[in-house]
Amino acid sequence: MLPETKLDILLARHAAVEAELSGQLASETYVKLSREFAELGPIVETIKAYRTVCAELNGIEALLSDPATEAEMCNIAEAEKSALSQQRDALEQRIRLHLIPKDAMDERNVILEIRAGTGGDEASLFAGDLFRMYERYAATQGWKVEVISISEGTMGGYKEIIAEIRGRGAFAKLKFESGVHRVQRVPQTEASGRIHTSAATVAVLPEAEDVDLAINEADLRIDTMRAGGAGGQHVNKTESAIRITHIPSGIVVAVQEDRSQHKNRAKAMALLRTKLYDAERARLDAERAAERRGQIGSGDRSERIRTYNFPQGRVTDHRINMTLYKLPQIIEGEALGEIINALVTENQAALLAAQDDAPA
Repeated sequence: MLPETKLDILLARHAAVEAELSGQLASETYVKLSREFAELGPIVETIKAYRTVCAELNGIEALLSDPATEAEMCNIAEAEKSALSQQRDALEQRIRLHLIPKDAMDERNVILEIRAGTGGDEASLFAGDLFRMYERYAATQGWKVEVISISEGTMGGYKEIIAEIRGRGAFAKLKFESGVHRVQRVPQTEASGRIHTSAATVAVLPEAEDVDLAINEADLRIDTMRAGGAGGQHVNKTESAIRITHIPSGIVVAVQEDRSQHKNRAKAMALLRTKLYDAERARLDAERAAERRGQIGSGDRSERIRTYNFPQGRVTDHRINMTLYKLPQIIEGEALGEIINALVTENQAALLAAQDDAPA
């Protein structure tokens, strides 16, 4: 059964917001209320449709229970009752999905970190493949990608790459990508044609905002240095690269992608804030580990989550036992959404089950 009182509250809030929007409002308030009104819209429409169907079903039940109803009319009513019952059940399921508590971080931008793991040069090349996969997937979602830090591999790809992905709902979809990604393929450098197994680690962090936590300047050691790597003559003449060490935690971040020391410092502070915030989230998650153990997407980066097998052209996500023989389309970012959507659906099912098991 749906919590009818909660549905009444949602309907009342939608009506109240609509009334407020018709009055004189400051632009900031108007934007905030407009967003809330838009978010409430789909569930309110579903609730209204659900209640209309329930009312029609009640009418049919009354008709069927009336001894004066003719047999032919009863047959018609029974058929209509069956169709309406299916419609009601579908609407009820949609409402229950809407009522799942949202992760407060879901709408945040993302800090994406990819690091080559076991496999040497081949692991670096695979890390490069993964970054391009996410970059292209981000483009299909209308998100913007900006590289924050790069450490290139000796034969291409990346030993490590850190980027910011900006766009609505970025964390909601990409949070399931955290973990160890494994590749099985014949390296270009392998003369005998043997298949090698390599790995890369992906970490997806919700970007922290200034209000999320305060950083004491006294806890920071900030070093400036000359940027290394590509960049022409400029990088050898100016100390634009920034390295920030958070002394209490030992977390170190370094940014050298911009020619402006000021911009690099701002990016480094944003990255440090995100890492500190993620560490705090991880600590809280560990405390709640027992109740979350069965959930998809716990963010445990030590577990192997997916295998990309090039000889067989398949990608297997081990968490949901899903295998797609679409490796080229997935690695190009085109079909990655199929895996991500399946993970989102599985997570919703787990949350619904937890909701059903929870005491009323």
